[in-house]
Amino acid sequence: MVAVAAEPDGGGAAAVSVLVREYDGDRDLAAVERLEQACEVGPSSGGKKMCLFTDLLGDPLCRVRHSPAYLMLVAENGEEIVGVVRGSVKTVSCGGKQQVFCKVAYLLGLRVSPAHRRRGIARKLVQRMEEWFRTSGAEYAYVATDADNEASVRLFTSRCGGYAKFRTPSLLVHPVFRHHDLTPSRRTRIIQLSPMEAETLYRARFAGVEFFPTDIDAVLNNNLSLGTFLAVPAAMNWVGIEAFLAMPEGSSSSWAVASVWNSKDAFRLQLRGAPALWRAAALATRAADAAAPWLRVPSVPDLFSSPFGVHFIYGLAGAGHDAPRMARALCRHAHNLARRAGARVVVAEVAGGDPVRAGVPHWPRLGAEDLWCVKRLADGYESASVIGDWTKAPPGNSIFVDPREF
Repeated sequence: MVAVAAEPDGGGAAAVSVLVREYDGDRDLAAVERLEQACEVGPSSGGKKMCLFTDLLGDPLCRVRHSPAYLMLVAENGEEIVGVVRGSVKTVSCGGKQQVFCKVAYLLGLRVSPAHRRRGIARKLVQRMEEWFRTSGAEYAYVATDADNEASVRLFTSRCGGYAKFRTPSLLVHPVFRHHDLTPSRRTRIIQLSPMEAETLYRARFAGVEFFPTDIDAVLNNNLSLGTFLAVPAAMNWVGIEAFLAMPEGSSSSWAVASVWNSKDAFRLQLRGAPALWRAAALATRAADAAAPWLRVPSVPDLFSSPFGVHFIYGLAGAGHDAPRMARALCRHAHNLARRAGARVVVAEVAGGDPVRAGVPHWPRLGAEDLWCVKRLADGYESASVIGDWTKAPPGNSIFVDPREF
């Protein structure tokens, strides 16, 4: 997902001479596809060789091409592609009440061929990408990886230099049940907002949330964005977004909002090497659900034998004492959308201290604890005079996870 597959640089085979250059779709597509299929995403689980692999559906740029500015680099050893990395640049909120924005770069999709790891290739790719980040005016660079991926964490915090552990959001994963929708709450009303209404709500209430993108309108109007949904009490008289926002904060009823991103049409994932017990248990749930659907057994889809699609919940936030229940209603609605669309998993990523986290249904064994590392690239930008060094800022309760970078 947003994890990084990287070799623990240094201490292994001798460094090799590689050419790092921009990706050329006409000449590099097949080689990059082979590289992606050979590289796992994230660490093994519990010492077992269980890893996620990514299928980019024939478009290696799919995970960055929706960003305002993006670049993909490859490392070439002779005529062989042995490494790849992607990067994007955008403007986001640094958090806090001042609503300060700065230009940040995101580094993702770092892959090195298993046969060429421990030779400094990952470090060279990162360094070249950082050169482009600086040229593009980015003040900070950040990267997300699985907190348990020690090789990846060491690569950025030690060998690439300057990256510091910054935020630790949780990746919450829920399987999509095969034969039935999740029952909606009768106490909650779900309203689908237009992209313009959603933009108005997000800018009014969440512009001060860390990593909130200034081009939220581009995100909401993207073809992969399936809609934004607002959960309010069933008894609320809804008369429009302007009237809703006009209610003083703290005086309105509890509510929650979330948007859904169709990652299924951008990439697929495959879980390989799962323990036999997991496979048998998942098969048993499907068999029981098929034989007696009226029992509503929570059937686990087949995540092990073939690639599967994902729907991603982003912009999840809320207010009021009942916000977690509202968030749960939104997640149920997202589950039902995913089931009809053929996605097998629904994913949300939220900050550890976010109150709505308590309302997000998830299966702990399928999720992960993310680690976001950040690096300051240069001094002298306008935001630095206002917020100082963002890398040293304490975390807030919420964080905005851009679906274009999932």
